[in-house]
Amino acid sequence: MTSLLSSPHATSRERAADPRSDLATRRPLVLVATFGGLVAAAGTLLVCLGAGVTGWFLTDGGAHGEPRDGLRTGALAWLMGHGSGVLVDGVAVSAVPLGITVMCAWTLWRVGQRVGVSVSGHGPDVEEIADGQRDWTVPVAVVLLSAGYVVVAVLTSTLAATPATDPSAPRVVTWALLLCLLAGAPGIAVGSGRAAIWTSYLPASVRASGGIVRRLLLLWLAVSALAFAVALLSDLSTAANVLSQLDADAGATLLILVVSLLLLPNALAFSGSYLLGPGFTVGTGTLVAPSVVVLGPLPSFPMLAALPDEGPTAAWTAWLIVLPPLVAFLAVVLHQRRAPLFRYEEGAVRGVSGGVVAGLLFGLVASLAGGAVGPGRMQDVAPYAFDTMLHAVTSFGIGGLLGGLAMTWWQRRSMPVEIELDLQ
Repeated sequence: MTSLLSSPHATSRERAADPRSDLATRRPLVLVATFGGLVAAAGTLLVCLGAGVTGWFLTDGGAHGEPRDGLRTGALAWLMGHGSGVLVDGVAVSAVPLGITVMCAWTLWRVGQRVGVSVSGHGPDVEEIADGQRDWTVPVAVVLLSAGYVVVAVLTSTLAATPATDPSAPRVVTWALLLCLLAGAPGIAVGSGRAAIWTSYLPASVRASGGIVRRLLLLWLAVSALAFAVALLSDLSTAANVLSQLDADAGATLLILVVSLLLLPNALAFSGSYLLGPGFTVGTGTLVAPSVVVLGPLPSFPMLAALPDEGPTAAWTAWLIVLPPLVAFLAVVLHQRRAPLFRYEEGAVRGVSGGVVAGLLFGLVASLAGGAVGPGRMQDVAPYAFDTMLHAVTSFGIGGLLGGLAMTWWQRRSMPVEIELDLQ
């Protein structure tokens, strides 16, 4: 059977006429899905293990400790990407390196797609599904994929954990299941062609709102990345000074750069929270926002050079509040340009619903970006997630509403006379 995604109208007779394709898409579901979960987890774990050993060698040339210490460090980093948290010299570190989390989610998505293609021939075809026949192919594959992934996560937590580090196995399992549900399951649904069938039953407004959400989040992350890059480059001398104070050689510098890359998604969440208005903390009693900056002693880490100077902010920072609705406006305009609308109510509903959902999702990302990163006041380093969500929902919703109305008005100007008469 050809994939339901590539040939959504394939029937049982057409599948029988192409035995080679049938074999390629009817591989053993239990084996393929379970093996997919094992591969998705083991692949990213091996990358972290390799990075851990490389980092151990670069820091002291292998003069201290043994390679298994580097392996344990890499395994703990992988577990931290799954929300485990660790103890470092008795101090809890709960912040999640979202770079590792994103890498694991992307791997699950790609593996899920391959699994979906391999098992797409199982279950009823598109015509039988349309007739109401139940199809359990995707749910069963998701359960088996999750089981394989969780097995690797539990084994890693068991082998890497020590009383001195104490990563949380229940949190690892919870995060692993969520990643499989949010990344692996959609991958299987798309690869098997079921997603195309299911979404075809959704109203056009719902599908359009989903496209607006995706475009808006990507644009906002791009704007946040640009703001972070400008802030860091404008004070690059401070970052270089921090590196010189650390007396880091080439190997240690490379290790710091790798850690910075793993924390880049966290930095984008902090940057986006700042642009939205609420800002974030970099220690208990601190505040970094467009209205005011209150800082205290900071750890020696080059990325912190992007922080603004302490004290009253420049007058122009107050205008940053217009960025979120502008980005939402642009996202709706770009999306609706390919899908013209001629009814104001439809444009308004799509724009505002897409903006609100995007705001909720960015608030969720902000809530995952912070945590404890050290002792004392460094136990509170995080965006103001709830306030960020409220500001994002409001700003994106208003911008989406205005974008939907404006683009609908523009498209109505050039609509055919027949459509105009129908609307009246």
